[in-house]
Amino acid sequence: MNTKQPAVYIVDGLRTPFIKATGKPNPLSAADLAVAAAGPLLARQPFKREAIDEVITGCVAATSDETNIGRIIALRLGCGNAVEGWTVQRNCASGLQALECAAHDIVNGHYHLVLAGGTECMSRSPLLYPNAFAAFLADFRSSREILQRLKTLLKFRPSLLTPVFSLVNGLTDPIVNLSMGQTAENLAYQFGISRAEMDAYAVQSHERAIAARNNGYFEEEITPLFDWRGHVIPWDTGVREGSTVEKLSKLKPVFDKPFGSVTAGNSSQVTDGAAFLILASESAVKKYNLPVLGKIIDTAWAALDPAIMGLGPVYAIQKLLSRHHLTTADIDYWEINEAFAAQVLACLKAMAADKTFGTIPMERLNVDGGAVALGHPVGASGARLVLYLLHILKRNNARRGIASLCIGGGQGGAMLIERVPEGV
Repeated sequence: MNTKQPAVYIVDGLRTPFIKATGKPNPLSAADLAVAAAGPLLARQPFKREAIDEVITGCVAATSDETNIGRIIALRLGCGNAVEGWTVQRNCASGLQALECAAHDIVNGHYHLVLAGGTECMSRSPLLYPNAFAAFLADFRSSREILQRLKTLLKFRPSLLTPVFSLVNGLTDPIVNLSMGQTAENLAYQFGISRAEMDAYAVQSHERAIAARNNGYFEEEITPLFDWRGHVIPWDTGVREGSTVEKLSKLKPVFDKPFGSVTAGNSSQVTDGAAFLILASESAVKKYNLPVLGKIIDTAWAALDPAIMGLGPVYAIQKLLSRHHLTTADIDYWEINEAFAAQVLACLKAMAADKTFGTIPMERLNVDGGAVALGHPVGASGARLVLYLLHILKRNNARRGIASLCIGGGQGGAMLIERVPEGV
């Protein structure tokens, strides 16, 4: 997209509280969470739900009973049978990808009102049987005679029932055979980032999130969630009061035992949640007299070695800045997803070392905390970053912001947005 193309406006957005996984599956599915976010969002609009042209949903690991979850969400929201719904998957940037797809449909004149965002229920990642057990069952079922079945049964071993954790598999790169945490360890080593630096950054994330909550900054973007027992979940459950470097220093490394520095305390959390935004063309804004939070200027994607995937934001941000002849000084606020503290710190050091576009000031980055505190439901995070960045620009009467994420598999994504102070 460029300035000569039709404008794509972000009208409004909501998200659920992000729920830290506790080991048990969340009774609320990814579709439940999406409806909990998008339902109240649509209910407060001046147009009917049937006016939505399509629903695009980012989701990394929809369960087997929610395939093409975008269509399921569209129907459950009451948008009507004629409203299209589809699903996109770009790992951690799936929510951002959904927004870009929606923007392209509006730019091309295909649609005028699009509901886009992401949802994820990571706690529901299934336990799978090994392929060896599937082969055993196939042999047993194909055995037609009793003697043949008995011989097959004698081949059974308890080890065939050893569960495969799909979440662990999903967070491991199959090309370089490294977990996402191990790629963060690579960056910590490459850029000389100490354990103390990581823990200090993690504490800052929690402190900023708590301060933002106390100041009421999350109230515009979060709709309360009601669990299956009627309890209210008003905001993100993973934020820790009283987090200190001393406390975090006692945690053991998770991904590179015993010598690593990446721990559960300086990493993002396994989280459930959803975030959705309404995107509109200029004609739709005028037709329904819609307020406008901002507009999408452009999106950039980049790819790199999967073993250092955490540097993806640097590649995407530099491509975006170059395309629009901007430097970091032209950007008022930044949101870089905190997959790991080491990863964000590495991105800052890489930007500073390059000197082409300037440095990203810490006081303008993730000013109200990030995924280390709030959580990282992978399909939803990209949409959350853009939504919250728009509120930061509005609150500070600022103009431009960039939201960016690293992406498992060795990619990065970045979106440039602008506030529209006086509407369209």
